[in-house]
Amino acid sequence: MSMKNLWLTLLASSIFCALPVQAAAQQSHAQIRETALAYAQTQTQTLPGKVRIKVEDIDRRIVLAACTPLEAFLPSGSQLLGKTSIGVRCNAKPGWSIFVQAYIRVSADMLVANRPLAQNTVLSANDFSLQNGELGQPGILIDPAQAIGKTLKFGIGAGQVLRQDMLRAPYVVTQGQAAEVRVLGRDFSVRASGQALNNAAEGQQVQMRMPSGRVVGGTAAADGGVEVRP
Repeated sequence: MSMKNLWLTLLASSIFCALPVQAAAQQSHAQIRETALAYAQTQTQTLPGKVRIKVEDIDRRIVLAACTPLEAFLPSGSQLLGKTSIGVRCNAKPGWSIFVQAYIRVSADMLVANRPLAQNTVLSANDFSLQNGELGQPGILIDPAQAIGKTLKFGIGAGQVLRQDMLRAPYVVTQGQAAEVRVLGRDFSVRASGQALNNAAEGQQVQMRMPSGRVVGGTAAADGGVEVRP
């Protein structure tokens, strides 16, 4: 063999050895989307009404190493309602993660004010009605029992959708009123009268000024008393 042919043979051999024998397996985009969809379906199955979920296609230019199994998660600050993102990650080394765009629409019967309602209105069944619509944010009320007997924190207009953050439980103790203070120990109980220093619904904390001038903290009870446990 001539030196020229030997050189060409060695060059071809080196090029052949440098080429990968097989391209690394790539992760299927369809499988990523299926993982995100399954996660959204599981996490929203307890929501009321009709749930519709659409997971967007992934940019074809994104190439990820194949991974099994895949894990879906909800990124910090995201919620499974409206336009959102669902994370899918590979926990194998070196690992990767990707955020998939999704649209989650929930249609349900919502509580809507029948007329303008003033602040501190204690709601009754006549104050609202049920109307079907799309839940645009968490906390929208869908059950009359969630509203009846609750008090509006601020005034709202007719047709406004009721949310949990608009309402509070009615006060059983109000600031300035006299209330029975019950000190409940393991083997004893003491009852005295005190003056409430703040408003409190059942189960909330309330500060009471006793006749001696001492201030004690307790829990507001349904009957308007205050329970103190030493």
